Amino acid sequence: MSHAESAVYTHGHHESVLRSHSWRTVENSAAYLIPALQAGLDVLDVGCGPGTITADLAARVAPGRVTAVDAAEDVLVKARAVAAERGLDNVEFSVSDVHALDFPDNSFDIVHAHQVLQHVGDPVRALREMRRVCRPGGVVAARDSDYGAFTWFPAHPGLDRWQDLYRRVARSNGGEPDAGRRLLSWAHEAGFTDVTASAGAWCFAGPDQRAWWSGLWADRTTDSDYARVAVDGGHTTREELTGIAEAWRAWGEAPDAWFMVPHGEILCRA
Repeated sequence: MSHAESAVYTHGHHESVLRSHSWRTVENSAAYLIPALQAGLDVLDVGCGPGTITADLAARVAPGRVTAVDAAEDVLVKARAVAAERGLDNVEFSVSDVHALDFPDNSFDIVHAHQVLQHVGDPVRALREMRRVCRPGGVVAARDSDYGAFTWFPAHPGLDRWQDLYRRVARSNGGEPDAGRRLLSWAHEAGFTDVTASAGAWCFAGPDQRAWWSGLWADRTTDSDYARVAVDGGHTTREELTGIAEAWRAWGEAPDAWFMVPHGEILCRA
């Protein structure tokens, strides 16, 4: 079994997943990378998903070029549409596996991955590949959430069940949902010696934010690939997933609901 086959993308590309991923921007998801972004640099965006971060990167480094890759061709259709809508002509998309990138050594000034390493079979090998295609003096950047450190208010036993279930399903798929806290150690194991580690967070509070966040997770819990894998893998039942989705919606209706998603971040000099 190859490294690519040893992990399954837990979320899939259901509308509820893309609803979340399409919200992401450089400002809210890669602010730690902004000081390194300069006009004229060549960037590789690994695991680009629907391409909203990719498009932001392309706008910031023009006339430099951005190459964006993902393991799934279907989501690249959406990414290409985002780039076209924004009138970007310095970005291209292709299918590639982060464990074996289809590019020569020393091809890019910046190699970036957002919420990727938590889903791959061998994050250390992935970082080594990212380093291989990065030019000397360039930057390899990665940011991943840490599900075990998610926290929220008010407390709800249904969300406790969700957190425990998601982490078990993700690990059964070959991933590491608590990746954020491990990025620095993975970078060291991959051979990087100049690493700046940091942390960032998303915070969802207020009526619109909590409704959006709770709604997408309620839908994801019952309708996405995650739901299918969770049931088919014997981790839960459809009835329990329905209960967890109801818990998400109940939590989102609380007027003082608050949710924090912490992320680990690394900037590695190649």
